[in-house]
Amino acid sequence: MKIGLIPKLLAGIILGMVAGLYLPDEGVRVFITVKGIIGQFIGFTVPLIIIFFITSGVAQLGNQSGKTVGMTVAVAYLSTICAGTLAYFAASNLIPALASSGGNIAGQEAALKPFFELKIDPMMGVMTALVAAFLFGIGLSKVKNETLYQFFQGGKAIIDLVIIKVIIPILPFYIAAIFAGMASEGQVFETVKVFGIVLLLAVALHWIWLVVLYGISAGVAGKSPFRALRHMLPAYMTAIGTMSSAATIPVTLNSVKKVGVKGEVANFVVPLSATIHLSGSTITLLTCSMAVMFLSNGLEIPGYFQVLPFIAMLGIMMVAAPGVPGGAVMASIGLLGTMLGFDEAAIGLMIALYMAQDSFGTACNVTGDGAIAMLVEKWSGLGVDSSKQNTIAS
Repeated sequence: MKIGLIPKLLAGIILGMVAGLYLPDEGVRVFITVKGIIGQFIGFTVPLIIIFFITSGVAQLGNQSGKTVGMTVAVAYLSTICAGTLAYFAASNLIPALASSGGNIAGQEAALKPFFELKIDPMMGVMTALVAAFLFGIGLSKVKNETLYQFFQGGKAIIDLVIIKVIIPILPFYIAAIFAGMASEGQVFETVKVFGIVLLLAVALHWIWLVVLYGISAGVAGKSPFRALRHMLPAYMTAIGTMSSAATIPVTLNSVKKVGVKGEVANFVVPLSATIHLSGSTITLLTCSMAVMFLSNGLEIPGYFQVLPFIAMLGIMMVAAPGVPGGAVMASIGLLGTMLGFDEAAIGLMIALYMAQDSFGTACNVTGDGAIAMLVEKWSGLGVDSSKQNTIAS
């Protein structure tokens, strides 16, 4: 019987805690050595994820024309920014209130050292990769160089395979190594408590945002928000199982059409939104990052305008999130390091927190696509134009 990723992550957390509490120092150092090697490999792949996924995503967007593309991108981006803002204010206020104390997980010298360190330097920095990705993506949409386009598509397929076949399978060992180190230093129990708070808070914020988003979109489109949400439930439940917006597209399309969105609008907006609208993932990333900062620095969570550039960049980086479990957090690792100052331990905690509820974030993403489709249909006039054309044709 195939064991799912979440049970493996939970097993990794338990194994790491037990190892850190009961193994001698030499045994814990084995875990710390493994953590360093895996962390170096993940850091090496981050610029490659950015280069190939953002280049492919921007090039594909550029190949489509018309105001509908721009409108869909703008509405999806605005939804992402607003969702991140909601998550920031909720998490920055509730996590310190609900958790008894912070810690000093990140930014400190570990008590135990690895047996050896394997240094794997990335091919380029995160911001260099981001600028290069947009440069090539925009350029490919204009130049139409099929050879270069296939190169980036092939690179995307390779990195996709690396994520699915290498990074995702080794994550439980990475998480176990992180928790072994924390347990050996007496920091693990407060971390686990905050984990539980964050997971519940993130799922609650997903639903709050969906109610807000559908309240706005259904009001604009003249529909019932709760009836629309009811029609979207099959997509929500399917996404929980697949943990992939791309894999859920057929069910999402069917649900969006049942909401009342015209077929030609749904067929265009839903596949595009599956790539660019990740409000649920953004909520999770902001909630988890605030929790990790609380664990790292006590109550010193930065102000909103300090975090806003991170939220804005996160909305752009979501274009790089592949349709695989954990794609969003893998694409955001570079920003966490460069903009929020996360070190390897903090990034490891982020991955553990995010992956534990990735399915619920994905479910929020795809469910929100129905609201995006309603807004695009209403503001673009495609549904009206289509009905007029059908009447004339008949």
